[in-house]
Amino acid sequence: MTSLSKSNKAEKSPLPTVDIIIRYREGVVLIKRKNEPHGWAIPGGFVDYGESLETAACREAKEETGLDVRLIRQFHTYSDPERDKRMHTITTVYLAEADGEAVAGDDAAEYGVFTPTTLPNPIVFDHRSILEDYFNQIY
Repeated sequence: MTSLSKSNKAEKSPLPTVDIIIRYREGVVLIKRKNEPHGWAIPGGFVDYGESLETAACREAKEETGLDVRLIRQFHTYSDPERDKRMHTITTVYLAEADGEAVAGDDAAEYGVFTPTTLPNPIVFDHRSILEDYFNQIY
């Protein structure tokens, strides 16, 4: 049982998010965030009311990288209440492929393509452990 009382639980619920590991060229796309928390992140964001997870994933990828993605599969769901220090979120991570030219957009200051040996610092949220799961093929 968490420290929240029953009445608090009814008033607050975790917010659904999506993150997209985009296989691109010889690595995966990460964005450098314009907003707090600053650092590198897997492209993604909040699911809008009335939107499916898949639609949200494609929308967020396009907004942050300019890429039209093809979702390959759902990778994993991460639900640690501490994964985002701002609020309790639950993310569903998708694997995707994309062609074309990436550009930083929306709340991305820049983008980069990284491999397991070239990951940048800092990586925000729990995205480093998500990427480790991906690169270590923890499916």
